[in-house]
Amino acid sequence: MIKRKIKVLASTIDKIKSVLEQIRPSLQMDGGDVHFVNFDKKSGVLKVELMGHCVHCPMSQITLKQGIEAKIKKQVPWVKEVIAVPECSLQ
Repeated sequence: MIKRKIKVLASTIDKIKSVLEQIRPSLQMDGGDVHFVNFDKKSGVLKVELMGHCVHCPMSQITLKQGIEAKIKKQVPWVKEVIAVPECSLQ
């Protein structure tokens, strides 16, 4: 049972990372980027790190919610919310 849960979580994380890879080129065209940090399957919260120009962009929350979150939630139904964590909180 535990191995099955680990496999399900791993496949969910792989799917999330795959969707992020689809999103990254459009962010990179504007000098930004996004990276996977963590996914809590119990709460459905995905944590990502916005990088480059996305860090200080006034439109980053719109990009996060209407772009990144919307696309990931559409393709990975276990994700309920996407939040950006600052780089300093990753350590």
